[in-house]
Amino acid sequence: MKRVVCAVVAALLTVCVVRGQESASIEGKVLLQETGEPVAGVTVIIRESGALTITDRQGEFKFEGVEPGRYHLSAQLDSALRSVSQVVQAAPGETARPQLMLSFSTQRTEITVSATGRPESAFETFQSTHSLTLLDLARAETIAAGLGEAIGNQPGTGVAWRGFGPGSSRPLIRGFDGDRVLITTDDLPTGSISSNSGDHAETFNPLAFERVEVVKGPATLLYGSNAMGGVVNAISSHAGFSSHPDGLQGYLQGSAGTTNALGGGAAGLDYAQGGWRFWGGANGLRTGDYDTPAGPIENSRTRSANGYGGFGWFGDRAFVSFGVRTNYGAYGNPFAGDFHGHHHHDDHDEEGEDEDGHHEEEGEDEHDHHEEEGEEFHDHDEEEGEHEDEELRIDLEMRQQAYQVNWGLRNLGPVLDSFVMKLNYATYQHEEIEFEGSQRRIGTRFDNDQFVYRGVFEQQRRGPLTGRFGFSGLERDYSASGEEALAPPVDQQSFALFALEELTFERVKLQFGGRLETSRYNPAFPERAHGHAEEAGHEEEHHDEEEHHEEEHHEEEIPDAVRRRFTGASAAAGIHMDLWQGGAFVANYSHSYRVPALEELYNLGPHVGTLIYEVGDPGLTAERGNGIDLSLRQQAGRIDGEVNLFYYDFSDFVFPYATGEEESGLPVVNFIQRDSRFTGAEARLGIGLRPDFRLNLGLDLVDAQDTETGTPLPRIPPLRGLIGLGYRYKGFSLRPEMVLASRQSQTFDLETPTAGYALFNLRASYTIPTPGAIQQFSVDVFNVGDRLYRNHSSFIKDLAPEMGRGVRFSYIVRFF
Repeated sequence: MKRVVCAVVAALLTVCVVRGQESASIEGKVLLQETGEPVAGVTVIIRESGALTITDRQGEFKFEGVEPGRYHLSAQLDSALRSVSQVVQAAPGETARPQLMLSFSTQRTEITVSATGRPESAFETFQSTHSLTLLDLARAETIAAGLGEAIGNQPGTGVAWRGFGPGSSRPLIRGFDGDRVLITTDDLPTGSISSNSGDHAETFNPLAFERVEVVKGPATLLYGSNAMGGVVNAISSHAGFSSHPDGLQGYLQGSAGTTNALGGGAAGLDYAQGGWRFWGGANGLRTGDYDTPAGPIENSRTRSANGYGGFGWFGDRAFVSFGVRTNYGAYGNPFAGDFHGHHHHDDHDEEGEDEDGHHEEEGEDEHDHHEEEGEEFHDHDEEEGEHEDEELRIDLEMRQQAYQVNWGLRNLGPVLDSFVMKLNYATYQHEEIEFEGSQRRIGTRFDNDQFVYRGVFEQQRRGPLTGRFGFSGLERDYSASGEEALAPPVDQQSFALFALEELTFERVKLQFGGRLETSRYNPAFPERAHGHAEEAGHEEEHHDEEEHHEEEHHEEEIPDAVRRRFTGASAAAGIHMDLWQGGAFVANYSHSYRVPALEELYNLGPHVGTLIYEVGDPGLTAERGNGIDLSLRQQAGRIDGEVNLFYYDFSDFVFPYATGEEESGLPVVNFIQRDSRFTGAEARLGIGLRPDFRLNLGLDLVDAQDTETGTPLPRIPPLRGLIGLGYRYKGFSLRPEMVLASRQSQTFDLETPTAGYALFNLRASYTIPTPGAIQQFSVDVFNVGDRLYRNHSSFIKDLAPEMGRGVRFSYIVRFF
């Protein structure tokens, strides 16, 4: 299959010829409406072709070699400045000279490239999207230790977060978690293993990218079967066609905060001369143990450091770039030591003093008592003071190096506009380190090496028809050794062909596409015993004889880790209709196909990261789902926003089923398959009460159940709401808001209910745009009332409330 695709690519590139029609040019300028000054660093996009460029210090931009026609130009710098659009007519042999005016506004317009693979406004996309620019990410409210916290705290977006403490937070999209939410950088999977455990973190820092985009709903057509719930895509400016003015540009950022002793900084530089570009940067962030209204959460500190660099040549018809990234993270795993080690579990089970068991026995009443009365946080150190020297602390360290090559050609001929190829090789190492007294040892080590590639052809517009098609593949080498080496070493391969087409008419757009994907899992050996890593030549400590016999019993009952191969197809169709000026209705149907994850197939043993004893099933079949998304959007005048409704029905949905038994001190769960459904809604509404004063409302809701038994699925976020005000005077912005969450009593068998809460936050920023730079100062006062509350999607919510009252500060300057 791969050879056939390579041959097709070579043939297409060979037969394409450049059209001889006389081209046009577009040269324009971007100004700030309030002052009339030119604005540098503005991204200007031709929506029809996806071509983009960045204004120079005089605010000027240029597109050459443009096919004659009518185009929509969009200019965007940051959410602090309202984006602007303008229609331009490009005539053969002539130069169009538009002038675009940015302005301060309480209203924002988002641009996304992740939904279809080319730039377009969020209003025009078929799928619901949410974008954060570099300045958004630098603001105080999004400075956080984990990716999930950074993007998952705004009701109305459909994005929540889960974790095993702040260092390991990961986004949830519409209630989907783990392998159903794909995290990518420049459209390619990151190579981390954050999806397979609640205590594993993502590797990259969002500040190393231009923006982060979230595509909600099935994104399987463009990104693969494990994007069934959505995709979070971090985007740089070096992985595709781009035009930058000559000279030096970059950014500097610093942040600090209370309640968790946050401190961080970041810097990046980008130098362009002629067609050549050179770039590099680094960032670091550290936090201490965070405080709650009930006391500090011990071992919740975090450390991270990231660096990147590269160079490339960008011409009118071709580009090539080379980049390298290195990521390091270290963070504590709160309470993980209490669940490690069989002597801990046995003691607690016999004496009835285990904190987690305490919550399980008393359930809802005890949990509500904590919420309503704000009891003093129970300290395990005090309970077991006489065993203080024997306490176990778990830290996690991860390291990753990634090397990427991108290249592309455009103006290929009458059929194809461009072709872009991206290749990435990443090595990942993750160690779970156990500290007991003065002793330090590596309990478990994970290695994950991954090579991914992706090629996309962009078609020339033929009347109303445009689109793109391509191929992608993955080669993965996974292994683990130590106490939580639950699966054998596995080689994984996948390959896919995909296409996404659009028909654009005056008031209606149609989109349709499909994806054919094949995946293989090749375990190194079939034995399912917990000590399989020793058979593979890895060193591992022996467990006591009783545990060994228990695991042999499971080994007899569980099928061998056989090789598996899956092949299936996904498809989608949608319609986008303009209802009135600035209003649209969007409807999508999707059929999704998902291959079971490695851990769902092969894991066997106690898994502290998920607080369960996992029993995978190598005989699992692929999931299949059918979904409907409906959206009503408004983006004009004093009102903007959207309402999204979704319904997904799955056959053979994989989830952990609690057997009612315990092993190694943890509840035993089997990965099983049953029909399930997800239904929910998101609403975001902004109402301009005055030009400088705005009411902001948000709401999201998810309900997910196993339809065969009516049992709720695990860690589904509760109903959330947001009520806020936005005031802006020139560059000053003030945003008080209240975040509301209802009680979550629709719980999985191994979960306890979570009480509702109301939080008050106050956010302010001051933005100073100048011809050569944009500066932003921001402050965020969060949880002003010092409310004791818990995140229902956290694996340790019953032990660790969320952060109490605090203040965060941030400063960033981008220069051009």
